[in-house]
Amino acid sequence: MNIDLTNKVALITGASRGIGQAIAEAYAAAGAKVVLASRKQPGLEAVAERIRASGGEALPVAAHTGQMEAVEKLVATAVETYGGIDILVNNAGTNPHFGPVLTAEESMWLKTLDVNLLGYWRLAKACVPHMQARGGGKIINVASVAGKRPQPGMGVYCVTKAGVLMLTQVLAVELAADNIQVNAIAPGFIKTRFTQVLWSDEKIEAVIRKAIPQGRMATPDELTGIALYLASELSSFTTGETFVIDGGQLAASGIDLTVPGNP
Repeated sequence: MNIDLTNKVALITGASRGIGQAIAEAYAAAGAKVVLASRKQPGLEAVAERIRASGGEALPVAAHTGQMEAVEKLVATAVETYGGIDILVNNAGTNPHFGPVLTAEESMWLKTLDVNLLGYWRLAKACVPHMQARGGGKIINVASVAGKRPQPGMGVYCVTKAGVLMLTQVLAVELAADNIQVNAIAPGFIKTRFTQVLWSDEKIEAVIRKAIPQGRMATPDELTGIALYLASELSSFTTGETFVIDGGQLAASGIDLTVPGNP
């Protein structure tokens, strides 16, 4: 099934690498004009060049989602360039603390909440009026399995991602009458630079693989199928949902994978 996003404008945050880059490239290949956002311009330029080289349209705009003024400027630039916004992918994230939650400094909490949760709210607040003006839209929040189950050493991050799941449901209900569908993608362990601290350590990676029935971490392009569906008219009656893409990790929670017959 081919998904056609021709004439759609998509804004993707955290688009300079990893999951954001993969989604941006998939949307551009489907015909959308993509607005790429992250904090640093050089990385965005590189992704934009890849998209243009493949025949797509891309606008790279450096912006910090932790600042409302920067978010408003980003959205205004997108609208000025392409005429509006149809699709928002909230993907920018951070995780400055690793360890027991009570060892985190308050500054770490504030930074993580500001980017991972309030940043998503800021983008939605800035984009929704433009979606309403176009008769509808799509908001896709990239959450995490960490928002559904505690992950060792990632307590602060887990709490913010749990907040993203509830924000998704709240926005879905509040924006339903405007024909704006709001959904979340909850990836498991994806092999990106963001997770490099985990997969670059052989012992940690082995523990992770053991917890995933498919026995491996995913690549960012394995999330593009669900991201395309949620951006398209195929998902016109799908809202307020979270789609877990984790190789069976959550399904296997609590199962002893060391029993005979399992690797």
